Amino acid sequence: MPDWLAAIPAASITADLGPLQLAWLGDAVWELHHRLRHCRQPGRSGALHRAVVAEVRADAQAAALAVLERDGLLTPEELELVRKGRNRAGRGPRKGEAGIYGRATGFETMVGWLFLQDPSRLAQLLAHLENADPITPLPADA
Repeated sequence: MPDWLAAIPAASITADLGPLQLAWLGDAVWELHHRLRHCRQPGRSGALHRAVVAEVRADAQAAALAVLERDGLLTPEELELVRKGRNRAGRGPRKGEAGIYGRATGFETMVGWLFLQDPSRLAQLLAHLENADPITPLPADA
């Protein structure tokens, strides 16, 4: 379990944040999680950076969400956060696929909310993703 998350107390500022603000925060938390995983590995910073980027791109986030959905781990409240974030996502980058971008934004929204409201739950979900059979991310330009 990601120990750094379990020790963080819940915050009470989420009422002031909309789905896109939560997604922005969730994206940073997701990237920090992967940076912490990779910083223990030997390697040059460029190679570590490329490894992290591959894991935090929209297609990888959408695949992580698919694993959590496939395994039936999300509560109705978490699924509602995903829906709100997905619906606010917009089109995304020109070369990206709108559906993948929307699912990634929904995932980020949930991660941001859990980071502030229930870090131990977020730690459980991240631990599951590390141990679960992956779903291959769809290409970002598909």
